[in-house]
Amino acid sequence: MPRPALDLAVVLSVNERTKPLLEGRVEAQGLRLIPTGVHPSEMFWRQLKYQEFDVSEMSMSSLLIATSRGDRTWAGLPIFTTREFFHTRALVRVDAGIEKPADLRGKRVGVPEYQQTAAVWSRGALQHEFGVKPSEITWFMERTPEVSHGGSTGFTAPPGVTVNRIPMSTNIGEMLVNGELDATLLYLTDKNLVDRSRIDVLGSGKVRRLFPDQLTESQRFFAKTGLYPINHCVVVRRTLLEQHPWIALNLYKAFVAAKDMATAQMTASLEPYLATGVVGARLRTATGSDTLGPGIKAAIDADPLAYGFKASRKVLETIVAYNHEQGLTPEPVKLEELFWPSTLDL
Repeated sequence: MPRPALDLAVVLSVNERTKPLLEGRVEAQGLRLIPTGVHPSEMFWRQLKYQEFDVSEMSMSSLLIATSRGDRTWAGLPIFTTREFFHTRALVRVDAGIEKPADLRGKRVGVPEYQQTAAVWSRGALQHEFGVKPSEITWFMERTPEVSHGGSTGFTAPPGVTVNRIPMSTNIGEMLVNGELDATLLYLTDKNLVDRSRIDVLGSGKVRRLFPDQLTESQRFFAKTGLYPINHCVVVRRTLLEQHPWIALNLYKAFVAAKDMATAQMTASLEPYLATGVVGARLRTATGSDTLGPGIKAAIDADPLAYGFKASRKVLETIVAYNHEQGLTPEPVKLEELFWPSTLDL
């Protein structure tokens, strides 16, 4: 008789590459996935604090920090569900005298959570592309120790860096509009149990983007560095993998199938590809048009959003280096400690 499928509780953010799994259109061999869709801010807090699910997306930075502290709860799989040029999301007050990234020196800058991966990438870009060190900014963090990633990984402000806690009576959006902040690296208004901001700050007339043309800056950054920053990977409860090591590759194949399904359906709307500008340019080169059409295979073959350890090693090594450089891990974490052994050859 065939072996019954193994039940796994899975939590993922909702995007085009995860929907086929969340909706049951893609299955994992030998596994019965019980899926839940949750906003990433809430998902990471719940997983780091309560370990509620067997499989989830996970903040790359928080996984590095937890691993550096000897927490072996989660093993990573090289499945990278979100990538973005995060520094291009920075917002500034129009009256703060911030015309270029270097003008952030000495300013009051908000961040939902200091250790979140998007903030790590943004600070890395500020330092290495524009010469602004984290210690040259006064930081204001919205999330509380009770409801945050850092609350479960023992976050303290790195030496030489000032991180103030935003009181529960206000939030990043209100402080920006009221002139109590000059800028924010990231602004999250999606309803979840972690983030508090809700105001449309760009609609206030008091706030604008630091990079008015995000696509042009994304193209410049990618052309210079070759980096398409990874935000999330997928993790599995390590005790499950130790008992059933075959789970790792079966899950990997399912996530790849879901991603391929999403890509194949992007004939009219190339999101998230065209959203970056960089990837859209690559797809147009591969296909000769703004739609995938018959060139879909060429586009997939040249996919900068590829899963797998080898294809993303440079990006992974960079986030490891940034985490250490920014004082979030005492030493650079070895990638071989982060990912399950059978996935290192992918």
